[in-house]
Amino acid sequence: MTDQAPPSTAPRPPGGDWLGTPFLRFERRGSIAVVTVDRRHRRNAMTPAMYYGARYAVEHVGRTAELAALVFTGTDDVFIPGGDLGGDKEDAWADLEHLLHYDVVPFDTVRNSAKPVVSAVNGICQGGGLLIAMLSDVAVASTDATFRAPEVLRGIADTGYAAFLPTQIGIARARDMLLTGRTIDAATALDWGLVTRVVDRAVVLDEAIEVAKQLARGGPSAYRVVKREINRQYPGQDRVSMTDSLNGPEPVEGFHAFRERRSPSWVPHDLRVDGRL
Repeated sequence: MTDQAPPSTAPRPPGGDWLGTPFLRFERRGSIAVVTVDRRHRRNAMTPAMYYGARYAVEHVGRTAELAALVFTGTDDVFIPGGDLGGDKEDAWADLEHLLHYDVVPFDTVRNSAKPVVSAVNGICQGGGLLIAMLSDVAVASTDATFRAPEVLRGIADTGYAAFLPTQIGIARARDMLLTGRTIDAATALDWGLVTRVVDRAVVLDEAIEVAKQLARGGPSAYRVVKREINRQYPGQDRVSMTDSLNGPEPVEGFHAFRERRSPSWVPHDLRVDGRL
């Protein structure tokens, strides 16, 4: 039985089907679990509690015998746009912000999940959302979904992207995405291998659930061995350098520029644009 979300004024850590935040809904559809990101007033921007809740969901499904697979999706025209750069702590049940680098985020947990994880990318997908999608076993995207990795524009050296993306889509395409922060559409994402299926938004969740069912029909031990071998193709990530980057001055300026809807101070005056990069 799914726990009821407590009032937002009384946040508490995850437990059972409660993911530790009212902005993640955990639903059981038979043996398939569906987690819906629903923080519409912030366009689904992820708080630390939400990132931790996503990680917990993967682990919760992994240790729950009656659950066979997990599907992530979003709401309206947004899947997951990345972290909340405004620092809003409305759902905080602990000081998770300082653990955000690796102890809270779900990326390695998704990649190494013992049970299938599928992303139903219903719309805007960038930052941490793109990592969740590309590290899922299968990513199903809606025809109007868009994809972006804007970290360098925020002054963040994301070594996870730098390690994983070239393996997935090729070095030249990874350079183009990571160094320019460009947005690509669903057709391009399919052509490049960021996702493997594109359908109408109205059926993207249904298609992802069907894929999850297909994955769950495989032998569990065989699934884990094959997944482990696939994961060997990804190179190791330089976490020390990323930690240094996150603790440096550039992300601070990048965050301020984002909140103030301006170009960061390192951008030459003649290259600055109106609004956020």
